[in-house]
Amino acid sequence: MTSSDAELPLLLSDARVWAAQDPDPATSAALAELIRLSEDGVPSARQALADSFSGTLQFGTAGLRAELGPGPNRMNRVVVRRAAAGFAAFLTAAVGEAAPGTAPRAVVGYDARHNSDIFAEETAAIFTAAGIETFLMPQALPTPLLAYAVRALDCDGGVMVTASHNPPQDNGYKVYLGRHAVENSGRGAQIVAPYDERIAAEIGRVGTVESIKLAPAGWTVLEPSIAADYQAAVAGLALSRQFPARDLKIVLTPMHGVGGETAVSVLNAAGFGDVTLVSEQSQPDPDFPTVNFPNPEEPGALDLALATAARVGADIVLANDPDADRAAVAAKDPDSGAWRMLRGDEVGALLGAHVVARLAAGSEGPAGGTAGTAQGVFANSIVSSRLLARIAAAAGYAHEETLTGFKWISRVPGLLYGYEEALGYCVAPELVRDKDGISAAVLIAELAAAAKADGKTIFHTLDELYLVHGLHASDQLSIRVADLGLLDAMMNRLRVNPPESFGGSAVEAFRDLAEGSENLPPTDGLLYLTKDLSRVIIRPSGTEPKLKCYLEVIQSVGSAAELPGARQAARAALDGVLGDVREALGL
Repeated sequence: MTSSDAELPLLLSDARVWAAQDPDPATSAALAELIRLSEDGVPSARQALADSFSGTLQFGTAGLRAELGPGPNRMNRVVVRRAAAGFAAFLTAAVGEAAPGTAPRAVVGYDARHNSDIFAEETAAIFTAAGIETFLMPQALPTPLLAYAVRALDCDGGVMVTASHNPPQDNGYKVYLGRHAVENSGRGAQIVAPYDERIAAEIGRVGTVESIKLAPAGWTVLEPSIAADYQAAVAGLALSRQFPARDLKIVLTPMHGVGGETAVSVLNAAGFGDVTLVSEQSQPDPDFPTVNFPNPEEPGALDLALATAARVGADIVLANDPDADRAAVAAKDPDSGAWRMLRGDEVGALLGAHVVARLAAGSEGPAGGTAGTAQGVFANSIVSSRLLARIAAAAGYAHEETLTGFKWISRVPGLLYGYEEALGYCVAPELVRDKDGISAAVLIAELAAAAKADGKTIFHTLDELYLVHGLHASDQLSIRVADLGLLDAMMNRLRVNPPESFGGSAVEAFRDLAEGSENLPPTDGLLYLTKDLSRVIIRPSGTEPKLKCYLEVIQSVGSAAELPGARQAARAALDGVLGDVREALGL
């Protein structure tokens, strides 16, 4: 008898107990079938059953996210009910401490993924039964709209049921805090430690699923005006007096997600009337039939959008991921004549410079002066480009680096603009304290139209930044592993045998990010800076079994005529750094 055979009786017993308490007939039936096939000795069924019951899905700073299915290690109604009950207990305690006698308020949103609406409604029922004044979004809507509602409705908490750009079989549970439940700079933002630990502890104290009370009614289904309010606020970001150009032909894809109608309405209201939706991807579809992976960063994800752009003669392609908190941009490169998607760092720099220009246009005089003398802060994650820091400093603004993730970026006090290289941009923190692909699209359209009116493209605008601040070129290397232990092994290898150079340039500064610093909490990662200012950051992914390596090189550029050579030199430098990173990792 193998160890798996010996463990099967206990596994089957746990599965039968789960099936008996499962309120969802679909997952209960799926589990019953897995039990039957496992008893018949089908290896794949035993493996699926073992994985579903291999542990309990852990609640962290990203909330919950996993494959849909039965069992404690999957997303299902039992797991969601327990999470909702635990979060309700946390909110009640937190508000009770901060404002005794005040009833907590919470808002719940959801996207169009499988079971999102069910998870959201049951969350609303559990919150209501716990004495929380609860608002439920009127329909499947973008994540930024939920983040907006937390602030606009003066709520203490918010839940967004979404798995963002994950595969179609996944779903998730993202948590926000506001009003009395969190410190001022985090109101309306995603949770960070120690709030995740406190919520997880409350979830752990929840009793049986039968003990969780669901109110039959009593929550408020919000009027569609909540979406209209968001749309008006975001469209109102456009500065038509200072940036009047609106002659821009846009192709937009919501990637089968919930952002299409909202994004088109916002762009139209901001004055951009020539917007063509990618018809094959325009409607919400939880199966994402036209893409292998519903993430604009993935190869092939923008193929239909680029084909549409070529057909209609578009100036720019804008793409949102399925919950519309990210934005991707593609345009025709004037040098090659080919359409190219811009890297997140390129869009991050363009938006940063445009925000500076908007601030200057809205003030009595031009931006500029001593770094940090202007009010407000620009921020980006530590793995993002250093170009934004130079742009901010030149305009007199302070700049901060944060850990990876918008839960950190959005908490920067005095934030004016923040971004991370993974296509996340926060251009209006006073409205949405999170990344927002729709408000970002408005400002991207505004800067692209302004460039076109001057006879340029966004690539020309980017080159102008390089002429002032140096050409910043970045790349990434992701190493997927089957065994998570390999991530620790590779990180340990680097700590024991630290590289002495990258791309032929000696390492002059090294930081083990696990030790933390005055400005950054500890995180598992290593940062190297070489003599020629090349930077390498290596860290395990927080959401996938990957080791991620972020590379950046800087080339000085004296004139526009030097840009082609500088680009070639930067690419060669990146290739050299990549080779040394692979060697250091033993690949």
